[in-house]
Amino acid sequence: MITLNDVSKTFTKTFKKGTSIKAVDHVSLSIEQGEIFGIIGYSGAGKSTLIRMLNGLEKPTKGTVKVAGRDMGAIKGRELREARKEVSMIFQHFNLLWSRTVSENIEFPLEIAKVPKKKRKARVQELIKLVGLEGREDAYPSQLSGGQKQRVGIARALANNPKVLLCDEATSALDPQTTDDILDLLVDINKRLGLTIVLITHEMHVIRKICHRVAVMELGKVVETGQVLDVFKKPAAPITKRFVQQVTEPEETKETIEHLLEAYPTGQVVQLSFIGESAETPVLSDVIRSYKINVNILQGKISQTQNGSYGTLFIHVDGEQAEVSRAIDYLHKQDIGVEVISE
Repeated sequence: MITLNDVSKTFTKTFKKGTSIKAVDHVSLSIEQGEIFGIIGYSGAGKSTLIRMLNGLEKPTKGTVKVAGRDMGAIKGRELREARKEVSMIFQHFNLLWSRTVSENIEFPLEIAKVPKKKRKARVQELIKLVGLEGREDAYPSQLSGGQKQRVGIARALANNPKVLLCDEATSALDPQTTDDILDLLVDINKRLGLTIVLITHEMHVIRKICHRVAVMELGKVVETGQVLDVFKKPAAPITKRFVQQVTEPEETKETIEHLLEAYPTGQVVQLSFIGESAETPVLSDVIRSYKINVNILQGKISQTQNGSYGTLFIHVDGEQAEVSRAIDYLHKQDIGVEVISE
């Protein structure tokens, strides 16, 4: 569905002759039809520039960007306008028309496409039902919550039956519960319509919750890519490890560990990582029964990804050194990740 081959984008600063910024640096990616693909990076990583090349708002300085068989860097005029009907976008701050009602906002792209009025009205009703806005058809954006505004934005983006939906930090302005609701809606739309979704974010929670695969960007480059569950299991790049820690190592865990080490200076703090079926096995019960050790559970959680379960558990293990070592050796032999954080 989407192929980027050795794509770079350089911006030249006009106020200082000869100064240029390479926002995207030799990126190659392939995104399959019907996939939810995440691009994560901090501000300045180049992810916004990258996603804007997918709908032709930016042209690559080098390389090719193909979407649904079209070279987005080469086409222009009418062909580009037709291509953009197949690649819709939703935004962080909604970009709604404040003088139009919910129905009129959704209808707007259909008006531009000169769809007959009767068909427009029928399509708007379909979309209002799809995104869960029944009863709010005549409301104006100022009368809507943030989540409702984003639902309008999603419905409007789907009006012309696109093949690809681009999400530019679409949940960054929303509270956590509303974020989850919007992400659930995107998953539902992906499954119902077989729509390819590409989203950019700086929040690993978003990637974890809905994406099949993820690309991690830093300084214009893709430094890591893969199945979300694999990236959680073995993050390779330092920046990827920091993103994974957003989900697996909350700040309160660090505080708990520090407090415990002060209170109990002996023993070891161990992080256990469970992937897929191993998240449901009683490994901890087995080790407690088998070895003469004391185990204090600091914090743990199991999260669901599109590819399976991922769990982390922080424990403090104490006892005779030889017995503690034997217990940790046993854990290493199981189908889980084991990292001794401190001793």
